[in-house]
Amino acid sequence: MNKDQVADILQEIGILLELKGENPFKTRAYQNGARALEGLTESLEKVVAEGRLGDIPGLGDALQQKITLLVTTGRLEYYEELKASLPAGLLTLLEIPGLGPKKVKALYEKLGVSNLELLKAACEKGQVAELAGFGKKTQDNILQGMAFHEKYASRHHLHLALAVAEPLLEALRNHPAVTRCSTAGSLRRSKEVIGDIDFVVSSRKPNEVIDYFVKQPAVLTILAQGDTKASVIVEQGIQADLRVVSDAEFPFALAYFTGSKEHNIAMRQRAIARGLRLNEYGLFRSTEETRDPALLDSCATEDEIYQKLGLHYVPPELREDHGEFAAAEKGLLPRLIEWTELKGSLHNHSTWSDGRQTLDEIVETMMGLGLSYWAVTDHSQASFQAHGLRPERVREQIVAIREINRRLEGEGVDFRLLTGTEVDILASGELDFDDELLAELEVVVASVHSGFTAPEAEMTRRIIAAVENPNVHILGHLTGRLLLEREPYKVDQHAVIDACAATGTWIELNASPSRFDLDWRLWQYATSKGVKCVINCDAHRAEHAGYLRLGTGVARKGWLTKQDVINVLPLGELRRQLAKKRSGEG
Repeated sequence: MNKDQVADILQEIGILLELKGENPFKTRAYQNGARALEGLTESLEKVVAEGRLGDIPGLGDALQQKITLLVTTGRLEYYEELKASLPAGLLTLLEIPGLGPKKVKALYEKLGVSNLELLKAACEKGQVAELAGFGKKTQDNILQGMAFHEKYASRHHLHLALAVAEPLLEALRNHPAVTRCSTAGSLRRSKEVIGDIDFVVSSRKPNEVIDYFVKQPAVLTILAQGDTKASVIVEQGIQADLRVVSDAEFPFALAYFTGSKEHNIAMRQRAIARGLRLNEYGLFRSTEETRDPALLDSCATEDEIYQKLGLHYVPPELREDHGEFAAAEKGLLPRLIEWTELKGSLHNHSTWSDGRQTLDEIVETMMGLGLSYWAVTDHSQASFQAHGLRPERVREQIVAIREINRRLEGEGVDFRLLTGTEVDILASGELDFDDELLAELEVVVASVHSGFTAPEAEMTRRIIAAVENPNVHILGHLTGRLLLEREPYKVDQHAVIDACAATGTWIELNASPSRFDLDWRLWQYATSKGVKCVINCDAHRAEHAGYLRLGTGVARKGWLTKQDVINVLPLGELRRQLAKKRSGEG
């Protein structure tokens, strides 16, 4: 296990101990241990191998032993027994907004609530409101949080679905009986959250493929297995459906199961208008439904299907009946941005605030990915929960980044770190740092991190006031939403976009899978006003650099092109644009 995996387990142990009512000093020791590992600037495996865990402040003998076991064996019996000693449903209760370990412990001890069903029943009977430290308002908030949880219980973040789907797709691709294969559904369309994972395969031996698929290591449960399709539950608790068709049927099945439903309806209507019939088996010259290939109007690819219906090819991301048909009829679909065109990210965090990588580790990681630049925009002081920096610390970081860049320049390396901040937009609309400090930084991202319950008009004024500051280059995660966890706060997004257009402020597409904010449905409006997009990782770990790819998929859903996105620019031109924005010429 690496340091992040071990830190996560130490954090969970701390939570489990709190649920059991253990000594708070013991609980805090595991939390402090996790933070110590998060701030480690070298490989944990190396530290363990060299017997240097004792050199890390905050790690006592007991913690050192447990960390060593996790790193060397990947298991910790103490952790497994601790988890087994409590009802599994207690951890699920922590997914409800507003319920922390102390409240969950009280619910369990006082009312015997050990899962979501019992919690809902206790709330509906008014029992939760009667508990000390709860009250009716807390009970109502819990019910509201549970309704939100139930609404999205069968939905999954895009990156988790991709992490499961891609190895399965590769396994299918390598099977000798498979001719063609692809993911389909909302995953292929790069929806911000997905339901099931869909696979479409062409083969002359469907039974072999089906049997191979259900035996994959990622498969936890087989729900159904037939001659041409199978449904399973895979890792992350996601349902995956496989359909096996003939190679002649493949493009039609792929188009049909990719969707969306609205796009498919419009496609079928176009076929009917031309005296044809379109379904998942083919494009027929008559209305007779049959799977006889002799009656197919043959199409080797999806592209040919669109051509026969008088359309230019529509990329999967655009298949939402969101204007693609009018553009495809006239050949006006844009060349959508590719993630390989991005040169870096302008909103990211380091160990100076709540990130998991040091500045040197960031340089090594991003250079290894072939990127040209990476902005370090750690939190400002108002975000104390994220270890936000005070002004003097920001200036210390500026010096540290400049030293790293001088070293890189001396080594003849083109990569550069950019100085920056993610500055909090305060309730008044003022920024958490003064203009003098902001002017010293190369990149300023302004974001809301508090006061989410403010009325729409107040929140709108607050954000517009911030983007009117010439030192602000980028508006961060405009709505504050956390997908499957927290609804967006109330804000007039069109008014904010208009203000960004007037001030030349860029809006980020925050590529964190929990955010994807600004929503893809609003980018056509934003670009029509001349607003530029920045696809930002909001990275806190090394692997978050992969969010550039995810964010680009969502950007494509918003019809974004290379010309719409700032961070495709080479470093020199980016710096010119940053300076232009600050001077008021942007």
